Amino acid sequence: MNKEQIIETFDPSQPGLADATIFGLPFSAEQSEIIIIPVPWEVTVSYGAGASEGPEAVLEASFQVDLNHQDFPDLWKLGMYYAEIPETWKSNSDKYKAIAQPIIEALEAGQDVSQMPELKSDLDSINKVCRELHTEVQQEVLYWIGKGKKVVLLGGDHSTPLGYYEALASQHDNFGILHLDAHMDLRIAYEGFTYSHASIMYNALQIPQISKIVQVGIRDFCEQEVDVVQTQDGRVLVHTDSDLKKESFEGKTWQQQCQSIIDSLPQKVCISFDIDGMYPWYCPSTGTPVPGGFSFEQATYLFNKLAESGKEIIGFDLVEVAPGENDDWDGNVGARMLFHMCGVLAKNNGLNTGTKIEFARN
Repeated sequence: MNKEQIIETFDPSQPGLADATIFGLPFSAEQSEIIIIPVPWEVTVSYGAGASEGPEAVLEASFQVDLNHQDFPDLWKLGMYYAEIPETWKSNSDKYKAIAQPIIEALEAGQDVSQMPELKSDLDSINKVCRELHTEVQQEVLYWIGKGKKVVLLGGDHSTPLGYYEALASQHDNFGILHLDAHMDLRIAYEGFTYSHASIMYNALQIPQISKIVQVGIRDFCEQEVDVVQTQDGRVLVHTDSDLKKESFEGKTWQQQCQSIIDSLPQKVCISFDIDGMYPWYCPSTGTPVPGGFSFEQATYLFNKLAESGKEIIGFDLVEVAPGENDDWDGNVGARMLFHMCGVLAKNNGLNTGTKIEFARN
């Protein structure tokens, strides 16, 4: 059947099709407007683990997401497809994560890895395989962009979008990153790992096409990261959770704060959303939770306002979802945020997501 016939015969009110793609949708990659690239990777994690299982957890939970979204009721008709990826991504993540642990343990014990030939060799191997992953992700993204698709990335830890940003940089000569996170992620080669999850925004700054990074919800950072911000001459703008809360306690609304955030962004924007930016109870199994944060609704409100602002959203990544041991709550939250963000991307890019459903209120 062609896409129109599938839409005509598919019942979105029924449970998602178990043998279908993400959100239980019946479309092929060719029939889908949005391609979701999962990157199950977490080689350099030094605290909580599980981010490499995040894409699969989101995929499994997505079948329980109702497709009749209030803001984007026709989003499902556009098609979202969970891309097939090389098996080596997950196997290499598992392999090199195990190799990384002795390096991390040595550093935590105060040892100098550069003076330990075996660990130094392992560190070099890890940096090499991480670079190879980013190149492969870049190529995968460009393949689907070449097919006329909107492409988004689902991590994995927060190191995973670097190749995605490099792909976008080959298509756009000037764009910014709206970065929602508990952490600045501006450490330089954290623990010796060039492509650490804690270094993603520092590595993004090495891409000249990225003209600005606007960070929202930050509540953990080190001295080195502050130095990076201060030497960037305004290229990195930080909204800490503490500052945002202080403004709200003194009368500034979230609407006003969102407008200020959006106004500070360049015309083209990529969203990078680390799930630990939200209050920890939303995704308690994420790798490095921090007290404080913002709500699910605050995030979706900001994204909706960005979509309506006249700025151009060129992509997004959603990272650091990790499944819990005894429940699938984290995957559930991740799947619903992914669905909303796809709606924001589609609407902003002029695709038909339907008319918002309004309910009468007395």
